[in-house]
Order: sequence, then structure tokens, then C-alpha cells
Amino acid sequence: MRPHLVDTAAELRSLARGPERAVVMTMGALHEGHAALVRAARERVGPEGQVVVTVFVNPLQFGAGEDLDRYPRTLEADLEVAGKEGADVVFAPSLAEVYPGGEPQVRISAGPMGAVLEGAFRPGHFDGVLTVVAKLLHLTAPDVAFFGQKDAQQLALVRRMVRDLNFPVEIVAVPTVREPDGLALSSRNRYLGDAERTSSLALSRALRAGEQAVPRGPAAVLGAARQVLEAAAGQGLDVDYAALVDAEGFTEIADDAWQGEAVLAVAARAGTTRLIDNVALHFGPRQSGGRHLAPHPGEAR
Repeated sequence: MRPHLVDTAAELRSLARGPERAVVMTMGALHEGHAALVRAARERVGPEGQVVVTVFVNPLQFGAGEDLDRYPRTLEADLEVAGKEGADVVFAPSLAEVYPGGEPQVRISAGPMGAVLEGAFRPGHFDGVLTVVAKLLHLTAPDVAFFGQKDAQQLALVRRMVRDLNFPVEIVAVPTVREPDGLALSSRNRYLGDAERTSSLALSRALRAGEQAVPRGPAAVLGAARQVLEAAAGQGLDVDYAALVDAEGFTEIADDAWQGEAVLAVAARAGTTRLIDNVALHFGPRQSGGRHLAPHPGEAR
């Protein structure tokens, strides 16, 4: 069923219903990764709750020379995807609705966590992300918000912002959705040529190599991932980083005796397209098993 399309917060408020509202924030060009978020939201709130999908290309999170102008805008197709997966409302506000005073002078700072990894390569990016997430949380007033694990640093920062600034919302992470060959789904994948797509598969291979090295400790994990990326660097992949960080603060893990939840994160350019990926890992004993990257068809674990 086609969801309601609204472009103002006043219209969105008029449609509020049910015991619980879930929001999925997107920049549009919806793919199966976004669909998984919408499905998770629908399952969480049940038939009586309300699922809102936001579609807004946020200029604050694009740096100089990045792809704001060519970022795909596919609202009609997005409505179809959102409706098929159970969204009740698509909120597609204008720039003036989100930033009524023009470019905001007051913004949320991502702090030290926003200055490493992605933040180091894209200065100011996470300030822009958190500012729009905060705005959209105010405008949509959800009880729960769903974010993809693919953007692990963004997810960690949103959780920190919600905790530090007392937003009355629960943040739920949804596992990364991948193509059959292992490539993490992204709206930017459409920019990849055949050769670039082939070279980009080194990202998921590096994560898998690191994951398989967990029993040998953090240094082995990082070394295994970097070995895969170094081999791909001569085949059209320009690697920005491979890093092993703690899952909450995104500080680099330097001690081989370190234990706890971690994230192995990688970023690279294939041609002019910049891609990121990660996998959640755990070092040391724990009671229950964790999530892993699924092996590709025909690939042994």
C-alpha cells in the first residue's frame, strides 16, 4: 500500500497514531538495506504502531567536492519501496522545512569521536549528520529510531548524542545487508563500473579475513585485513584506512590483550566512488555467539 507522503512537520503531526512510532532516516535512493530497516521498524511497532521513513538529502554532511549534486533523487521509487515494506508515512521535507533560518549557525558537535576515521577524512561530516538527526528526531518525535550497522561510526555517534543530550528515543541497530558477492549495499554502488566493483570486493574480503583471525587477537585481525587491502591497492583500490576500534568510543585498540566489543572498519575509493564497510567483533569470552559476515557461496568458513 502506498504510504502517505507529507513534506511538513505539521502534516506529519496530524497523522500521528498508535501506541508507538518508529522512524527510519534516509537520504532516499532506497535499496534493500533501507528496506531491512523499514521491515525491522514495522516488526517492532506491530500493526497498531506507525512507521515513518524520512527522505532528505542533507547538505550539511557533504564536504567540498563530494557528491551532493549528483546524489540520486528517486522519490517515486522510494515511495514504492517504503510502502511495500510497511511504512505508513514518508516524510520528505524541503530544505526550508528542515533549516527554516537557512544554513544553521548553531550545530551539534560530534566531539572527539567525530574527528577520527571517517571524521578525519571528511572534516565536519559528523557535525552535519548529528545536526540533521537531531532535527529529524524533533520533527518526527519517534519512540524508536532504526539505523544500519553499515555506518557503524555514525550509529555510535547517534547513540552517544541521544544519551548525552537526553533524547527520549531508543536507537536500534540493524545488521548490514550485502549483495550476494559480499559488497555492502549502498546508494553509491550505482556509480561503480565493472572493474571498480570487482576491486571494491576487497573491502568485504578484508573484513572476513580479519574476522577469521579473531582467535589470534587484535593485532592479527588488523594485520589480516590490511594484507588483503594492500594486495588490492595495486588493482584500482585506493585505501583510506583499516582500523580496529572499540565499539562504543571508536578509539583504536592497541593492546593485544584487549577484550570486549570491537569494530573492524575499512574505507577506500574505487575510481571516484568512496565506500565504507565494517564488521562487529568480540574479543575474549562471552556467553552468547555474535553475528558474523555470511560466507559467499562456495566459500569455506
